[in-house]
Amino acid sequence: MKIRKVTALILAAGLFFSGCGAQSASQSATEKEKEAVETAENVTEEDVENAIVETNTIVEDTTDIQDEAVALATSSGALSTVLTPVAAGIDVKENDDMIIDYSNIAKGYVMVKYKESTDKKLKAQVKGPSGVTYTYNLKAKNWEAFPLSDGNGSYKVTVYKNVSGTSYVTVGSIDFKVTLDDEMLPFLTASQYVNFDESSKCVKKAATLCKKTTSTKTKVKKVYKWTLGHFSYDYKKAKSVQSGYLPDLDKVYSAKKGICFDYASTMVAMLRSQGVPTKLVIGYAGDAYHAWINVYSKKDGWITGAIYFDGKSWNLMDPTFADTGKSSKAIMKYISNGKNYSAKYIY
Repeated sequence: MKIRKVTALILAAGLFFSGCGAQSASQSATEKEKEAVETAENVTEEDVENAIVETNTIVEDTTDIQDEAVALATSSGALSTVLTPVAAGIDVKENDDMIIDYSNIAKGYVMVKYKESTDKKLKAQVKGPSGVTYTYNLKAKNWEAFPLSDGNGSYKVTVYKNVSGTSYVTVGSIDFKVTLDDEMLPFLTASQYVNFDESSKCVKKAATLCKKTTSTKTKVKKVYKWTLGHFSYDYKKAKSVQSGYLPDLDKVYSAKKGICFDYASTMVAMLRSQGVPTKLVIGYAGDAYHAWINVYSKKDGWITGAIYFDGKSWNLMDPTFADTGKSSKAIMKYISNGKNYSAKYIY
């Protein structure tokens, strides 16, 4: 395999994080439905940290990769354009099977494509300076965009193809060093988990909602209020959702219902499209898998848990964001306690 420069390719990126059992404030459920959600809340994420498996029967080293478990529960002014990733084709690592386009790492993302049709499972892993390994699913012949959410530093991107069970063979990899043009770019640009562009319905709705708004806090409040008012929780989908699920934001918008991941991805897309740097944070509260959303404002910096999921519903933090800092005292006490919230992944 070799690194080479190729003629420019401009392809739209496609966008894993599965839904958690959430319930909107306006929704009621039967006792049976509630019981089902409570049962789902006890589901924990499978360990996705992978160990290299050595074998004498396969020439290449293989890696054991578990499918990610379904996570059931448990401002600056508006930008003139929506930031969507492109495979520019300037700096690439390519072989017969795959291509890794790292032309835009300074803009906060890397793009990957498995080139040939296959019925085998495909994975990509991104490991940055934090040492956390992010594992994503790939779909053959489609570009996928992955955020460089660890910021500046050294990264390794590896593409894998399934051999059998949870054993994967390395198809290709590359190491590179990132110096971002702006530290906020990974949290303003679309990616696999938050897939949007200028034509997305939720992006257009955000433009309408925030037309006369420049305040980050007001944008967060408007987006939160609209999302919980527009969607109802999809219990049927929550029971059947499979590992590897990715929201199609236009379909979710039209259906007016979704699971936790759908809510989160929609809110993050809307805020990013309005120039609000937004992090989707996945982690644990005790033994339960949870999610919360951090937003950035020039006045307050990163506001932890501006929108947070408490295991049963999405909640808006104190809309005044309190004078004491970056969230209300009650929320900061809850989130800052490691026994309550422990971040695992940041998208």
